[in-house]
Amino acid sequence: MPSNPSMSAAIVGAAEADRIGYLETPKTATMMHVEAIRNVCKQTGIKVSQIEAVFSAGVSPQIAEYLGIHPKFFDTTSVGGCSFEMHVHHALAAINSGICDVALVTHGEIGWSARATKGRGTGRASGGDPWVPDALWSNPYGVTGAPSNYSHSMTRHMHQWGSREEDFAQIAITTRDWATLNPRAIMQSKDTNPAGGPLTMADYKASRYISWPLHLLDCCLVTDHGGAVLVASADVARSLGTKPVWIAGAGENTSHSNMLEMEDFTATSAKASGEAAYKMAGMGPGDMEMAMIYDSFTITAAITAEMLGLTPRGEGPSLWANGAAGPGGKFPVNTNGGGLSFNHSGMYGMQLLVEAYRQLSHTAEDGVNGLPGKQTNAKSCVVNGTGGSLSNTGTLVLVSD
Repeated sequence: MPSNPSMSAAIVGAAEADRIGYLETPKTATMMHVEAIRNVCKQTGIKVSQIEAVFSAGVSPQIAEYLGIHPKFFDTTSVGGCSFEMHVHHALAAINSGICDVALVTHGEIGWSARATKGRGTGRASGGDPWVPDALWSNPYGVTGAPSNYSHSMTRHMHQWGSREEDFAQIAITTRDWATLNPRAIMQSKDTNPAGGPLTMADYKASRYISWPLHLLDCCLVTDHGGAVLVASADVARSLGTKPVWIAGAGENTSHSNMLEMEDFTATSAKASGEAAYKMAGMGPGDMEMAMIYDSFTITAAITAEMLGLTPRGEGPSLWANGAAGPGGKFPVNTNGGGLSFNHSGMYGMQLLVEAYRQLSHTAEDGVNGLPGKQTNAKSCVVNGTGGSLSNTGTLVLVSD
């Protein structure tokens, strides 16, 4: 009979590339990968030669080649921003089955630098297929990009559940509050970005509409980022000097590909992936002390909070109300400043993993030193990545050692 893999592996280190955000000198996606991998290996003391499995969004063979290793196992799952939560899930399964003891999950993406390089160095093919279903079925109806997709969900949520723009504004404002405590956050202050620093409701309402009812401040940043985490078996985790963060539960699911096939614009597959993760962990929403929730848009975070059982249906924004999810609040959410104010390279799931590790290992940092005020006391965290147009989800339940 198959065994429950819960707690059979841990994230033992997490690191970012040397420089992230809006880079004045463009880098390639591979450079972002390699810097993060070097940094996580240095952090943990694990040598590159000890890595037995490589997980990335589509480029695992190339990364293995660059590192000069021959992994026993590799995975190229690439289904959007939740890919990396799924990679941790798959690494847990591989370690539990005895295939490997040390797995690398890595990502590099240059959402910002791609503008200067005209797409070169991104690792992605250019151009599009005019015959894919999205182009044939969605584009004629004006559903041609992420904001236009997600504005459908926000409109429906406001209609069906009575939410208001001001409710979603609180998500952006609270997330910015966390960013002001993170020196690596693009929007930390006016010094890091002219539009940075604390947000007010007036700032939110004054920001222009991108795709009604989405304001600019409902939308994530587009940046450069590299990140890597190492997942290890219990025996290896116990032998290292870093603090392990145990993988108690994991789940993944999908509900649709094309946005027009979404059965309910206010419900996602995070309900199913979350339930699977909670079941594996033997825990529930009430056992969570913190959340890392994909926030490509404020509506993404709000709906996900509902799907994960952190709020009742239709009340997702209430998780952020009255500063409850902010610094000093009872339930911290997106403590790095999120995709809205910290960094969002295009696929944000890696940033979620890095921050979750830092918080649960009690090493929350700006990338260099511990940062009082950003560190929470949480010992459990639900992490949820979203990919596609509210399509695919990967959920993890992580706990401190």
